[in-house]
Amino acid sequence: MTDPKADNPGGADAEGHARRIVRPRDAASLIVWRVGPQGPEVLMGQRHAKHRFMPDVMVFPGGRVDPDDHRQPAVKELLPATRGMLERRATPARARAIGIAAVRELFEETGLVLGERRGDDVAADLGALHYVCRAVTPGGRPIRFNARFLCAPAEAVHGEIAGSGELERLGWFTPEQAHRHRVADITGKVLLEFLDWLEMSPRRRASRALIVFRGMDNRHLER
Repeated sequence: MTDPKADNPGGADAEGHARRIVRPRDAASLIVWRVGPQGPEVLMGQRHAKHRFMPDVMVFPGGRVDPDDHRQPAVKELLPATRGMLERRATPARARAIGIAAVRELFEETGLVLGERRGDDVAADLGALHYVCRAVTPGGRPIRFNARFLCAPAEAVHGEIAGSGELERLGWFTPEQAHRHRVADITGKVLLEFLDWLEMSPRRRASRALIVFRGMDNRHLER
């Protein structure tokens, strides 16, 4: 597992500024969702206050892509639409590794399995993943991510929520409940993108314009 003190793209910029422009690292966050009595709920947890990156904020499970993610097996491969969206800004091999990273981080941080458990690892069900949007940490920050936000329905995962200690208060939150805690601006904006996606028909989802957040969380059309 990557260093928890500097790993997770899902919520806020690290404090301080770098002396030089730091190249953003590829990363993935996974929005696992279900429909509860009050509407859509998403799986989130709170970063520990002592973490260097995004301390004390609510985030989706996620983290940077590891070299081993290129070599991990999958029980199902990416859907054509999801693969095509990821490949807009990644090679085919890197796009697949991003999906693997999302599933791996979900397991490491929450204990939930999207796919098939194989020893200490998970063979990912990449076919359950859908693309939401992308966000790049602003230049000048000491820790930067090129983060892809993916989503999967709760019925596609199995297991009991059992955090690794990296995320506290793990559980299901409506958007309103999540905002009662500390949620960074970019996380709130990604959540809105997801809620828009959720209301679309499957056909509309596959043909929609892609969104990337750059600079100070500015919303742009993906080129």
